[in-house]
Amino acid sequence: PYFGYARQDRKSGSRTPISAKLVANLITHAGADRVLTLDLHAGQIQGFFDIPTDNLFASPVMVRDVRERFDLAKVMVVSPDVGGVVRARLLAARIKAPLAIIDKRRERAGESEVVNVIGDVAGYTCILVDDIVDSGGTLVNAADALLEKGATDVYGYISHGVLSGGAVARITASHLKELVITDSIQPTEAVRVANNVRVLSIASLIGEAIGRTAEEKSVSSLFD
Repeated sequence: PYFGYARQDRKSGSRTPISAKLVANLITHAGADRVLTLDLHAGQIQGFFDIPTDNLFASPVMVRDVRERFDLAKVMVVSPDVGGVVRARLLAARIKAPLAIIDKRRERAGESEVVNVIGDVAGYTCILVDDIVDSGGTLVNAADALLEKGATDVYGYISHGVLSGGAVARITASHLKELVITDSIQPTEAVRVANNVRVLSIASLIGEAIGRTAEEKSVSSLFD
């Protein structure tokens, strides 16, 4: 379900490849006749494929979990950067929660600095929503900034737990109350034993999508 190299969807500098297109070509030439993936970093990557491609969303699984665990009257959804506002807004709309945005500056890959928090988060339980957590630096810095602005607790709900290098240790030592990821990537032992990382299963979502595809039913209606 996790589509690797999705963050390399455009030529961002001299002599940099568009690896997402290469991977799409490799999958097609390997013999696939249809692709099911989850929360693409950029939706337009679907256009890189010459075969039918369905981009599923983890939001139904996450919304169900949030509704079961939180007092929604005290929840604010937060986008950790401007680029993720659409994703965060969709989840906020589903649970009828207000939305805040973090304005950040990225100095280099994997390192970011929070510049400003847009929205009054004081007194709210903040839920950071994003598609990928890699080094964990963005989430950790965002949690610190939100707590400084008066948030009561900060949680992260992220579709893909890449969690490279020392990310799990960084998350464990941070002020994040809990990081919730899906099993779109096989959880490592470090993830399984971390005391503030929890994994949600997307098996039922993927199974339903496969079943609908086999029966030639609508997949997109899963997210209406």
